[in-house]
Amino acid sequence: MTQTAQSPEPIIYQGQFGDFTITKSDRQGVIIYRIGLMIAALSFALGSALVLWQGNNPTVIQTLTPLMVCFCLGLGISLATIHIYMAILHQILQLFWFIGTIATVIFAINGSEPLALVVYNNPVTIFGVGFIFAALTGIYFKEAICFNRLETKFLTPLVPFLLLSHLGSFLSIEAKEFLLGTWAFLFIVFAIRKAFQQIPPDIGDKSVFEYLHQQKNQA
Repeated sequence: MTQTAQSPEPIIYQGQFGDFTITKSDRQGVIIYRIGLMIAALSFALGSALVLWQGNNPTVIQTLTPLMVCFCLGLGISLATIHIYMAILHQILQLFWFIGTIATVIFAINGSEPLALVVYNNPVTIFGVGFIFAALTGIYFKEAICFNRLETKFLTPLVPFLLLSHLGSFLSIEAKEFLLGTWAFLFIVFAIRKAFQQIPPDIGDKSVFEYLHQQKNQA
């Protein structure tokens, strides 16, 4: 007589508004979220390293555009799969990403110089491109609040400060380069730590999502 292997019973979690289980689809969503973060982090870190190493090299400057494309795609994937209880906040971050991406595409197509030089030589472009990094800062803030991550506590104020310093031209080149390198390093640390974090905490309390969904339908 042969015995068939039985699937293990799903773990039942006790949520604020009832019990719930974590499905395979839930886990896949978290994995995709983390893959998107890793793509964004690696693209940003590589681009930053090239700028700090050979920022005046024309080939390096041209390479930054496809790296920006990879960064935007990775960030977009993460924003599509991240778990945030407040639906309006999630939608705002996605809207920021969309606005920033559209603005970046316009600058890249219409600019007479490579994208990196367009942004560097025209600080006012931060009012467009900056929306992408505002969305990224939203992820940092969410992770800092939910998981008390030290690196995201630094990144949350660092990113807008560095962007504003470029817009207002109130930091030296050396200071900006230091902050850029710090940002790239901490972003990689964040992405690596997320890769090894247990999956259930990233999913959160599914009973809250279900409750909010019901409240929305009843409104």
